[in-house]
Amino acid sequence: MSVTADATDTVRGDGAHRILDYGDRALLLEFDGSAAVLAWTDAIRAAELPGVEDVVPAARTVLVKLADSHYQAPTRQRLAAVRPSEQALAEAAPPDTPDVVVDVVYDGEDLDEVARLTGLSRAEVVAAHTGRLWRVAFSGFAPGFAYLVGGDERLAVPRRAEPRTKVPVGSVGLAGEFSGVYPRESPGGWQLIGRTSAVLWDVDRENPALLTPGMWVKFEASS
Repeated sequence: MSVTADATDTVRGDGAHRILDYGDRALLLEFDGSAAVLAWTDAIRAAELPGVEDVVPAARTVLVKLADSHYQAPTRQRLAAVRPSEQALAEAAPPDTPDVVVDVVYDGEDLDEVARLTGLSRAEVVAAHTGRLWRVAFSGFAPGFAYLVGGDERLAVPRRAEPRTKVPVGSVGLAGEFSGVYPRESPGGWQLIGRTSAVLWDVDRENPALLTPGMWVKFEASS
């Protein structure tokens, strides 16, 4: 499915910049950051627009999947009436209690490298990672893999220059502004700082994904 670049609307100045046709059965909305993505995802879902089958957030976009091509033009028009609240568009304040607590053993292979890159000690890296609640911005890469934002800015580190061919299940990593947990063994290039026994994806659960967009997550150090 391809994006039709010439089918573009400029949207209001409350976070969204453009709406593009994504093939003939979807629309792609572009935004400045994760706060706007989460706010618009919630607003579009709440609007229950006719013909909208799914609303999928990503790092800077929201994909609106449609039942068929006949809904594309009407949905463009209906989106003009959707407006998240100013409170929703602002960077959300963390709640007093997280939705999920993830226990982590901080012994990752890249913990020393992250300390070097950030200028922090190993203990300070752990304190920074556990010191704030993270929020699930979107999911991707693999079933159950959640991209978490809102952590300590000092932990923004680049991906590894050479990705690993195998990252163990439960590995906790950092890459750019994001933190995440590998739900299964897979290749990966994130900086690994620890590991958890939490099950990120379980098809036998009512909701297979432990972490879903909008959730607040607390990492806690365990031995």
